[in-house]
Amino acid sequence: MPIRIPDALPATTALERENIFVMTEYRALHQDIRPLRVLILNLMPTKIATETQIMRKLSNTPLQIEVELLRTRTHDAKNVSEDHLETFYRTFEEVEHEHFDGLIITGAPVEQLDFEEVDYWPELQRIMDWSLENVHSTLHICWGAQAGLYHHYGIGKRELPAKLSGVYEHRLVKRSSPLVRGFDDRFYAVHSRYTESCREVIEACSDLEVVAESDEAGLYIVKSTDSRQFFVFGHPEYDADTLRLEYERDLGRGINPDVPAHYFPDDDPSREPLNVWCSQAQLLYTNWLNYYVYQTTPYDIRLAGRLARRRAGLV
Repeated sequence: MPIRIPDALPATTALERENIFVMTEYRALHQDIRPLRVLILNLMPTKIATETQIMRKLSNTPLQIEVELLRTRTHDAKNVSEDHLETFYRTFEEVEHEHFDGLIITGAPVEQLDFEEVDYWPELQRIMDWSLENVHSTLHICWGAQAGLYHHYGIGKRELPAKLSGVYEHRLVKRSSPLVRGFDDRFYAVHSRYTESCREVIEACSDLEVVAESDEAGLYIVKSTDSRQFFVFGHPEYDADTLRLEYERDLGRGINPDVPAHYFPDDDPSREPLNVWCSQAQLLYTNWLNYYVYQTTPYDIRLAGRLARRRAGLV
């Protein structure tokens, strides 16, 4: 959250130069405040674990948030009861006439399929098109980021030589971005995927900018220049044991996976992993909610999405 200080205080300029969010008295007095509406499109098979992980990040802020859970109607989820889905999830047909301040599109274990081969791809395309008119800001995670870049910008993905799994050191590319306020110069993030988006095409696109990357894992955060679309290629929501559970699952399936990199102490799976990414993950979600949702979304929720497009001259 911002600090509120007198308009003419000399510290204002210095703090803003240091990428610290300062709210002047004038702006504070003229703010309208209401709960934020955030929609989570949960594409992960482990729906209960994923919804818990993401809501943990969303809840650890001073903001009041109303969360809705969304599922695809055209895919039969096998790892969660139908009763849970019917009780807590909505379908696109139930929300398509509503507006939301934020949308989170999760990852999904379908990276090795072409996008068009995914059974719910047409439905996901409808949701992503709808979000341009009905959502103020969208955060795409892992495969969701690859899907968003492909749908909105035509940027494809390519298969990696082996699964990228582990905890990797990253660096900031765009330090001035409010999305990474408070990040260390070097920080750690989790990746778990078989594919990557085409970096050279992203860097050549004038509508996109790279915010953070890793020498080992490649791109981590990309955003649209109008600050309405965010693409995170890792899994900042993962718990300390999530990579271990994935590793043990793959062993049980006979896949013979590599040990997740830089995750277990001394790369020994018998030892307890340390969570060294939690602080940056929390900052990522908090900064997105604060700077790109709360501070800029219209007070009239019916204008979410539409107002931003009008300002950009798109409608």
